[in-house]
This record gives sequence, C-alpha cells and structure tokens, in this order.
Amino acid sequence: MKRLVFILMILFSGSAFAGNNTGNLEIGEKAVLTDVKMTDVSGNNVSIDDVKKENGVLVLFSSNVCPFVKKWEGRYNDLKTWADKNNFGMIVLNSNYQKRDGVESLEAMKEKAAEIGYNFHYVVDSESLIANAFGGQTTPHAFIFDKDYNLVYKGAIDDNYDSASDVTNAYVKNVMTNLSKGETVAVSETKPVGCSIKRKLIQ
Repeated sequence: MKRLVFILMILFSGSAFAGNNTGNLEIGEKAVLTDVKMTDVSGNNVSIDDVKKENGVLVLFSSNVCPFVKKWEGRYNDLKTWADKNNFGMIVLNSNYQKRDGVESLEAMKEKAAEIGYNFHYVVDSESLIANAFGGQTTPHAFIFDKDYNLVYKGAIDDNYDSASDVTNAYVKNVMTNLSKGETVAVSETKPVGCSIKRKLIQ
C-alpha cells in the first residue's frame, strides 16, 4: 500500500528519471552565470561565486514538495557538512518557476528550510535561468564544479533515495573526497532521479 501511494505521488508531481532540459553542460565544460545573484531564504542575495570554496562548489537543484526530494532532503545537511570538510561550497536552487506563486514560493521555501533546519543557502532561481543554462533536469539534480569551475560530476546524490543507511555509492560525497585528495573522479555522471523541474521555458 505504501508503495502504491508513493507511485501515485510520483505521477501526481510530474516525476521523471530524465526530464526535459534546455541546456546541457557536459563534463569538463565551464560553469556559467556564476555571478547571478539569487534571493536566499534569509532574504540576502547570493551567487554561486559567493559560496564557492577553494576546491569547488556543489550546485543542487531541489524543490519543496517533490516526493524524491522528501526522500533525500534529510541528507542535505550532511552533504553541507561533507562539503565544508572537503573545502567545497554548496548552494541549493529552487527553479520551479511554474509553481512560484504556490508550493514553490519563497515563503514556502522559508518554511521548508525552517522545518528541516537547512544549514546552507536555499535560493530562488527565479526564471529557471541557472537550471536552463546548466541543463538541470530533476529535483534533486547535483552538479559539482572543481576549483576552476570545470564540471566534474552531474547526476544523483547517491544510489538509494529510499534509505541513507543502504547507500552503496555516495556519488556526490565521493567526488568531493576525490577532488580534495587530488584523485581522479571515479564516477563523473549518473542518471538524475526525481521530479521534472517546472521551469520557465526559453522561447
């Protein structure tokens, strides 16, 4: 019964294992629009440049209501701790333009951040500008850039959205560890799993 309910939630939310996207940064390509200021749940304006650290930055597309985000969001603070430990910045973007007046509003984002106790910047990608430029497809969808802003990983956070304790491949954590130790990234791309971004489409 639980599984049936979750499947219905997925269908209702427009979930996807690979959504439509209007841009597509490839591994090795440079980040763009890193100076664009976005409104954080704190009320401050923050850019990717502002949060990037010595070894790079994790950019994560997320949502307030996606069932997959709800499965993963309890691990977000741990990702921030891991990023800090490995000298990476972290910023989480809400790019769901088409639901901005409802469940993906800034006020709803503030409520979500308070509810979970987010310890990182959660910002509004107001017109899906960054999502469209990077090729963000789902919520969640992780992009990791190195110290020179080269894309070194894009894809899922790890290989088990149902259970953190059953993860066998912690993709995002592993990439940050690899880079902080000067090692080659073992896995540079995985299939994003989540709800499609309700983006503002480029005309």
